[in-house]
Amino acid sequence: MNVNNSLTYIFLVFIGFFMLGQSNTLYAKKKIRKVMIDAGHGGKDPGCHGTYSYEKDITLSVGKKVGQMIQDNLKDVKVMYTRTDDHFAGGDHLSIKESLLYRTELANKEKADLYISIHVNSTPRKNSPVKGTLVLVCGPTRVDEKQEAIGFHTDNIAENEELLSPSDPATQIIVAQYSQAFLTQSIVLASKINDGFVSQGRVAEGIRQQSLQVLASSAMPGVLVEIGYLNNAEEENYLNSESGQQEVASSIFNGIRFYKEEAEKETVQIIKERGN
Repeated sequence: MNVNNSLTYIFLVFIGFFMLGQSNTLYAKKKIRKVMIDAGHGGKDPGCHGTYSYEKDITLSVGKKVGQMIQDNLKDVKVMYTRTDDHFAGGDHLSIKESLLYRTELANKEKADLYISIHVNSTPRKNSPVKGTLVLVCGPTRVDEKQEAIGFHTDNIAENEELLSPSDPATQIIVAQYSQAFLTQSIVLASKINDGFVSQGRVAEGIRQQSLQVLASSAMPGVLVEIGYLNNAEEENYLNSESGQQEVASSIFNGIRFYKEEAEKETVQIIKERGN
């Protein structure tokens, strides 16, 4: 990780933890009951490739392992998948962008509490020495899209959905607050996943904001996890091994478990108190 990336990572994590209490005022007693796992690519879209393997196969295998860990250890959480086999999410008639929108719309319709997208990185160079993990959160240039997604799915963020109208200025303020809350909580989740990679001895590039469709159009907190570089021979072998996939899955799962524990804590209504 270079100096600029290090500073960005430290800043994002600081902001995430500093604002967690504030964002939790919107999530007081929020139960994490549904997690959508998105195995990147699939079917006609293989993603990147290494010497002998494709991204779509690795992401599917790791995604299923994460889901199994949730089912085994978090009994009150329902696991959902954008795909469970080698098919193009939404159907081959869709474009790649349309498939991305299909994935997030599925999460929105199911009212998922978390969106986890799993991918494998690559560089143009064959047999590259570059290795490492990277966790991405929604970028600033997609804020409007994020707010639009939340606005279309106000029932995801309130018990009394009939009280929220997209044309109501008060609702627009609430949507903006939730957009910020989702970002800060995504940063907290991302930091714990990154910590897991570091503790395993992986090279970790940290956390970045990036303008990604799958994060912008989902009306919930979410991260995209790049679990390694497939054009690095050592990492390709690692990501195709059972032990490597188990380690990757455990880092993602532990981040989810931490997030759930934090979101379900009793919280002080900071914003409300400041208003009194």
